[in-house]
Amino acid sequence: MNHPPDHDPNALLDAVLELRHDVEQEAGRRLAAWGVADAEPHVRASAENLARYLALRRRHLADLQRALVELGLSSLGRSEARVRTQLDAVAATLGVLAGRTDAPPRPDADAVWRGDRLLHERALEALGPQPSDRRVRVIATLPSEAADDPELVARLLRAGADGVRINAAHDGPEAWTAMAAHARAAAAQQGRSVFVEVDLAGPKVRVAEGAPDGKQRVGDALWLAATGWRPVDDLGAPTVALTLPRLLADVRVDDQVWFDDGRLGGRVERLEFAVPHGDGALAGAPQVAVLVRVTHVLRRGQRVRVGKGVNFPDTVIDEVVPTDDDLAALPTAVSIADALGFSFVQRAGEVDALHDAIEALAPARRPTVVLKIETRLAVRALPSLIVAALRRGPAAVMIARGDLAVELGFERLAEVQEELLWICEAAHVPAIWATQVLEGVAKHGMPTRAEVTDAAMAERAEGVLLNKGPYAEYAVGTLADVLRRMHRHQHKKTANLAALGAWAEDLP
Repeated sequence: MNHPPDHDPNALLDAVLELRHDVEQEAGRRLAAWGVADAEPHVRASAENLARYLALRRRHLADLQRALVELGLSSLGRSEARVRTQLDAVAATLGVLAGRTDAPPRPDADAVWRGDRLLHERALEALGPQPSDRRVRVIATLPSEAADDPELVARLLRAGADGVRINAAHDGPEAWTAMAAHARAAAAQQGRSVFVEVDLAGPKVRVAEGAPDGKQRVGDALWLAATGWRPVDDLGAPTVALTLPRLLADVRVDDQVWFDDGRLGGRVERLEFAVPHGDGALAGAPQVAVLVRVTHVLRRGQRVRVGKGVNFPDTVIDEVVPTDDDLAALPTAVSIADALGFSFVQRAGEVDALHDAIEALAPARRPTVVLKIETRLAVRALPSLIVAALRRGPAAVMIARGDLAVELGFERLAEVQEELLWICEAAHVPAIWATQVLEGVAKHGMPTRAEVTDAAMAERAEGVLLNKGPYAEYAVGTLADVLRRMHRHQHKKTANLAALGAWAEDLP
């Protein structure tokens, strides 16, 4: 697209009409690939807007934006929910300024706000009622103790939690059922509703047995292997056992390895044959061990703790989801949950596989499927994942920033989390902002300045997930208060011009 001269309505109109045409052509090709012609009208409308947004954002528009702003027009910078409508509105105004009749008609108010209404309705369906004093829901992760302590759950709801999350990677069906029952009983007693999410574990690699030699430091070495297996030549380095050791067969020399959401990291230095060691060896375990040289630690030394996650961002791991463990958890999860967190989903076919399993268990149930975006491939595939999910039922997206940070690199995370929020809004799908939100409050009872700012940014989502911790109740209340205050000033990307109170003194 040629750069239009500043302040020339004729040239600007030509540029916008050219952009509009190109966006429609490219969006049409993407829609054909998605095959949404037979989808329900509301699904097709969202897919069309998403395809247009992707086409719009493939182009460099900074010069056009600047020229439009200088004429007092929309810069197209807040068009996520209404791409075609926004282009038509700008073109219609330019047509009046240029005295031309070839511009499209101005969209009416109903068309302008249709995407926003659809997002609001989907958020209600997927995440439950919106709080009366803020737009964003607060979802609290329940610890194992919640199964035996209904008052713990009730306190979280009283503090401001609108939903609870149950992690199926821990505990078991009896505990999950008790947690959900406590949440619903507490909500009923408080005269309100509650949103219950059960996160399926997915193929998350975790530490099964930690290194016995204490803290690791830069330059140290660790072996990764299956439980009960050791390298033929251990070179004097300790061995860490993993929960999904078969994935080590895909690892290559120089691949990155990160532990505990990036608190400890290293690179693969060597692959070695492994042999059973003791009585704990797993039958059929892979005959490989991986030597990792530590390159990064959060502090001077960091322990490799049991249960913490392990990421291989450079490794192409072709693991099928939902896993056998996910399918085993599904009967309980479907019976107690409003939503299912779909961990490590990466392909549209996996979304269909989960829905098929849900329908086989409970044809009348339509729980929300929360697409947890945790890998590089999931980021790339997000548009097709959303379209596949919307075709089958209520959907939401969780931006799992812990895994994404180590998968993409911390430097890229700030940019990517914004992009994911934009894609969700363009698809009219609610987003959940997750991982380490007010972590200092939940764990230590005191936030950092950066954490409060981060929490305020969550106004751009429809839900925020808090992790568990000894001060989780305080964290819920703090987050609810921050979101309540931000609700006056911000709606998604748009600043609300509410009156400012800090400078309310009388004029001289």
